[in-house]
Amino acid sequence: MSAAAACSALFARDLRSVVRSRSQLYSSIFTPLLILVFLGNGVSEGLDPANLSDGNFTAYLVAGAVVMTAVFSSTFSSAAYYRDRDTGLMRMLLSSPHSARIILLGKSLAGVAIGMVQAFVVLCVAAPFVDFEWQYGLIPGLLIALAAVALLNVMLAGIAQTLASRIQTMQGFHLLMNLALFPLLFFSGAFFPIDGLPTWLEVLAYVNPLTYAVDALQLAAYASSDATYIGLAVDFAVLIALSAAVYALGLARTPKLTWSGA
Repeated sequence: MSAAAACSALFARDLRSVVRSRSQLYSSIFTPLLILVFLGNGVSEGLDPANLSDGNFTAYLVAGAVVMTAVFSSTFSSAAYYRDRDTGLMRMLLSSPHSARIILLGKSLAGVAIGMVQAFVVLCVAAPFVDFEWQYGLIPGLLIALAAVALLNVMLAGIAQTLASRIQTMQGFHLLMNLALFPLLFFSGAFFPIDGLPTWLEVLAYVNPLTYAVDALQLAAYASSDATYIGLAVDFAVLIALSAAVYALGLARTPKLTWSGA
């Protein structure tokens, strides 16, 4: 079997595994949508936020919900790594003639694909019910959003693979992923504008990679102009550089064989 065929087989296997796991599939989509419905409408109607440049907090929150979906998906998808390790399948895969990086590539690409689909579904489901500006037009805006979601999921897959290849327990992995990613999510501009934060938090927001994904999604769908945003050129320069670097790091850190399977 060629390297491409082996990678494709693992990719298809992990896709089928996620599709069959309905609880994982539905929770990754419905949790951000529920947060969008209740938090978005609650704040919009109850607090009437006035510091949003383009108004409508529910529409503003969609970018954060999409990024949250990608974070959930990257975390859940890595459960397949631990399942394969603990059943001994990972040891068998790594003992095959194919490079360990081919094995990891096939598995991680499945996580990227699932994360992209789930995040894009959240955007498409929310779009008819909120007041998006689509300043570049509907189709260009969707393409920009899709590109941002793709790069974000590649970066998150790299982070997940880097951690999973070194952390021995699934519980430890999920704890560290949550500890690393959820604070980043909260000061990425996903739930409130970063330009109103204290200086030290604003500085942290600008070194936060999730900030650039949120900004790109807001520019694609929510914003009416580029005036108060970072800008697509900077967003995509950061996302491309980080996704390439982090994904390469994730593939470079091949798992070590242990008594438990990998």
